[in-house]
Amino acid sequence: MAKDIPLLETVPTHVGVIMDGNGRWAKKRGLPRKFGHREGVKTFRAVTRRAKQLGIKYITFYAFSTENWKRPDDEVQALMELFEKNLDEVSDFIDEEIRVRFIGDRSRLSPTLRSKMENTERSSEQFDQTTMMLAINYGGRDEIANAVKEIGRLVKSGELDPESISEETVAQHLYLPDVPPVDYVIRPSGELRLSNFMIWQAAYAEYYFTNILWPDFTVEDFDRAIADFSHRGRRFGGV
Repeated sequence: MAKDIPLLETVPTHVGVIMDGNGRWAKKRGLPRKFGHREGVKTFRAVTRRAKQLGIKYITFYAFSTENWKRPDDEVQALMELFEKNLDEVSDFIDEEIRVRFIGDRSRLSPTLRSKMENTERSSEQFDQTTMMLAINYGGRDEIANAVKEIGRLVKSGELDPESISEETVAQHLYLPDVPPVDYVIRPSGELRLSNFMIWQAAYAEYYFTNILWPDFTVEDFDRAIADFSHRGRRFGGV
């Protein structure tokens, strides 16, 4: 990991990272796709630590989408085992006072994985400098649909006047309503799309795309991405 901390004019409050290219990284080396996912974990851990060093308060990693269940069974199983293994090893993040949270529909995950996720969240909930979030079984449309269902139940019970529903009402019923919107989305691997990642929260996000596959994405690459953000002018619809 690079030791020097770059001097930046500003850093985003909330960074979203689409960890893409693990399978292609493995295929280029004649390896099963699961080896790419294992290598990608190393990048994930290094970038999380760098985010804290740079003063980024929130960073969300897209780990497993609602669409990823369509992948081959052996790859899905390998990913679930990798999630469990890394939650067993997450104590070093807690030692470094990084808060760990999760977004996504947990109902389809194994009881063991859900339990580990809950224990990890409880163990780190007192930290407030940097929060790292993992999106597991997550889809932006699915999140919005779940929010609408909750709002519908409140309207049906008479607790909410439908005329009072606003953008803020929807935001309050997302998975983590206390987390601010995404300022910056980083996607490696050469793909130029959002892929259903935090589509409500990233409505006014800046984007950074690179052809580097995720396992090859270094701390220095992350520094360059954040430096690029620091020079952008954000108007949010203004002039």
